Amino acid sequence: MIRKVKLNFWQILNMNVGFLGIQYSFGLQQSAVNPIYDFLGASPDEIPLLNLAGPVTGLLVQPIIGALSDKTWHPKWGRRKPYFLIGALLCSLSLIAFPFSSSLWVAASLLWILDAGNNMAMEPYRAFVADKLIEEQQPLGFQMQSFFTGLGQTLANLSLFIFPLIIVGKTGSLPTWVYASFFLGAVCSIGSIWWSMKTTPEIPPTQEELSLIKNKKNVFLEPLIEIFSAIGAMPKVMWQLAIVYLFQWYALFCYWQNSSKSIALSVWNATPKTNPEAYEKAVSWTGLVNGWYNVVTFLIAFALVGFAKKYGAKRVHFICLLLAALGFLAFPHIENKNWLFFATTGFGIGWASMMGIPYLMVVSDIPKERYGVYMGIINMMIVIPMIIQNLSFGYILKNFLDNDPRNAITFAGVLLMLAAIYTLLIKNKREIRKV
Repeated sequence: MIRKVKLNFWQILNMNVGFLGIQYSFGLQQSAVNPIYDFLGASPDEIPLLNLAGPVTGLLVQPIIGALSDKTWHPKWGRRKPYFLIGALLCSLSLIAFPFSSSLWVAASLLWILDAGNNMAMEPYRAFVADKLIEEQQPLGFQMQSFFTGLGQTLANLSLFIFPLIIVGKTGSLPTWVYASFFLGAVCSIGSIWWSMKTTPEIPPTQEELSLIKNKKNVFLEPLIEIFSAIGAMPKVMWQLAIVYLFQWYALFCYWQNSSKSIALSVWNATPKTNPEAYEKAVSWTGLVNGWYNVVTFLIAFALVGFAKKYGAKRVHFICLLLAALGFLAFPHIENKNWLFFATTGFGIGWASMMGIPYLMVVSDIPKERYGVYMGIINMMIVIPMIIQNLSFGYILKNFLDNDPRNAITFAGVLLMLAAIYTLLIKNKREIRKV
């Protein structure tokens, strides 16, 4: 039996490099896909439904892939790696095809494939970290993912600012720079996953685990049974985290769907329809602003590990969510485009925490033999609020928020305040033992 050993910093970094490509792709989804919908003629209240692909594929794909990866072993490819590779290939092909979208339905269809690939790669990565690292190194492992989340999304957002400066004109219905951003994303997706697969071996299962894997009877039905079984036995701390996630992730989708339109109105007094040229400038500036919050994320990610050890993961997440909420509340009222960087600094700190700290609050309560399925269930707790947002927010925006994207960002700030408050109510086994 091969046991976990303590890894050095560079080994932990190499195993997480694949997150760079995954998060570059997510960065494009957050900052570039909705402007593409705008360029193709979508109205503000149509945007939430057009984003339904991400949370639905996350809900269906991640828990199933997580359960399957728990029950998988191949002598050459390993347990989690086959899912990384297939997911990365789907992402890369979708990113190459996306800029050629000639209509809303083509773009929306490709987003479904892109999100399926991202989610297939994402969940096994969380379990991969838990598989490889001893308990004392898990905070560093999860926050290393936060670092690459920030770096990958920074590169994606910077591409939205830099490429329009050097690549002008249109190709089909879209600005030509869109093609460069998405093609670079395709290279990052497959290249970074390949690097992690090449540099990081997986830990082989024990003979007992191999016997259980070989004796599985229904490869497709069993994961569903495992998911429902795991939900029934889910630790209380995960139910508490689910309430925080409800407010947190609903708020983030409100921001990502409306940030470029909010900036266009507050800084340029423009909309995609009234002034397309000014709106394109707003999209480019939004890329820079969102790139900045991701810079903050990867700069602060490792510091949060020390804060979590010293003050507790719960307190750290509370403070980070509070700072993000204050940033959102200020965001739509800023008329000087340079001051937007101060507002998104708070979000960058919050985003660094969201990508790693909540896992520290629950990992000690999760049985290690079910890491894969429970990481998938945590993702369900992320995507269900997103689905609710996609189905409900178009109506809320149109009927209660005057179809104004600035009001949508304010609404997101209020929801993050609620998420911060509910974070203080979370208690895991370590805290209970201390009490």
